[in-house]
Amino acid sequence: MTKEELQSRTKKFAVQIMIISEQLDRKYYNTTLFNQLFRSSSSIGANYRAACRAKSDADFAYKIKIVEEEADESCFWLELLLEVNQNKVEEVSVLLKEAKELTAIFSAIAINLKIKAQEKIKKK
Repeated sequence: MTKEELQSRTKKFAVQIMIISEQLDRKYYNTTLFNQLFRSSSSIGANYRAACRAKSDADFAYKIKIVEEEADESCFWLELLLEVNQNKVEEVSVLLKEAKELTAIFSAIAINLKIKAQEKIKKK
């Protein structure tokens, strides 16, 4: 997957989160959960874009870890939404699957960066 494709995918995920918010019942807990979810899901794309403009390998690695954390946090909020919105299981489950996939992608990137950094140290 190219950098541009991943940027597009993270943006699409944030948009899908915004769309599902309109489908949720207007209850206090949904509003609270959604506000947290909106922040973490939109942060995935924003921080990935920032990582792509990193000034060094270390800066890139640091920002990718933030993206990974935000993706995992999005999983948490989606899991909670799923628990309290049994009438939206299918819709929320699709988003949770995507959040898990994004978490896995950014985790793999972070692991590969760590391995490459360790290899650089060994070569010195």
